[in-house]
Amino acid sequence: MSDRRPHLKELGGARASVLSFTNMHTYGDLLVRYLKARKDVFIDRLHWELPNVDGMEFDQYDTPLCRWVIIHEFGEILAGIRLVPTTAKCGTYTYMLRDAQHGLLSDIPSDVLFFPAPVEDQIWEASRLFITEHVTAQRRAVVQFLLMQHMILTATGEGARHVIGIVPAVWSRWLRRLGLYAVPVGPRFEIEGTSSQAALFNVSDQLTWAQPEVQLPV
Repeated sequence: MSDRRPHLKELGGARASVLSFTNMHTYGDLLVRYLKARKDVFIDRLHWELPNVDGMEFDQYDTPLCRWVIIHEFGEILAGIRLVPTTAKCGTYTYMLRDAQHGLLSDIPSDVLFFPAPVEDQIWEASRLFITEHVTAQRRAVVQFLLMQHMILTATGEGARHVIGIVPAVWSRWLRRLGLYAVPVGPRFEIEGTSSQAALFNVSDQLTWAQPEVQLPV
């Protein structure tokens, strides 16, 4: 497997920011633009039936418990992913995979995992993974690199050793191109025509890969 890190000139102005409820005020309207990008991807392009208001997509897992990893450049959202602890609980909801297993989410099958959904401090869930159509084919590898790098750094910074989540079936292919790996932990299924699968990602084993050789802007 290759481990080709992008050169600084390949990054251009692209940077990663990790937002939470406690720091989002320091990033202006970045969270709003991120939620609007989610609507563009998941509702307008993929035609998923999701809550939205004022041009923003959101759901019951966008709470103070989560972290949003956002890749952006000169005000434009390029990619993003949401991280939620598997210990999360907000009303009747916990996290996406566990709620699906309990039959609370109609669009995700209850047999989404091969085992009971974990509830552990050292396991976080990743969801709403996307790269926008504005990212050209020539730059996708750079954006993928930044997204995975900061997913790993953010999850391990929160004490996680593993990240679990529903990802597009093609995700494993571009992980391999980056020199990373994940283990399928559920059967393939479709969400509104998108082939998806639950996967388990060992972030503690791949932390060395994610350590920046040069401190990148945030």
